[in-house]
Amino acid sequence: MAVKIRLRRMGAKKTPFYRVVVADSRYPRDGRFIEEIGTYNPLTDPSEFKVDVEKAKKWIANGAQPTDTVKELFKKNNII
Repeated sequence: MAVKIRLRRMGAKKTPFYRVVVADSRYPRDGRFIEEIGTYNPLTDPSEFKVDVEKAKKWIANGAQPTDTVKELFKKNNII
């Protein structure tokens, strides 16, 4: 089972809001997930990114791979 840390799109049309989730890579983008670890709102200025650092580090230590977008957000917020 390949586990990914990725964004799950929420919100209405043209007003995206994302949840940072841990999910099996075989599940659809907005489908089933294992655990929600944070949120990301790109519409605010500056963009708002909240994540449970302990859970994120625990999942990465257990082998979960962040997607490219999530990896950039983690680097920007000094989580990785």
